Amino acid sequence: MFASRISSEISFEWVYFAPFFFTVLVGFVCAYAVIKLLTLTGWIRLFWHPGLVFVALWLLMTSLVGLTALPP
Repeated sequence: MFASRISSEISFEWVYFAPFFFTVLVGFVCAYAVIKLLTLTGWIRLFWHPGLVFVALWLLMTSLVGLTALPP
């Protein structure tokens, strides 16, 4: 009934990407920026395992971007 404006694939030359790839990529960049900010301010020392904090932030940011800005 309603046509979806979101394409099922995005192509660059001969490589096809799913739209979710860009959602994950934007989530990674946002999580990296937050980790850099925490490192510069010294707040990263409050966490037991900074690597796990990064993975958790990556998942959180990807979810937030996927639900708000770039839905699949």
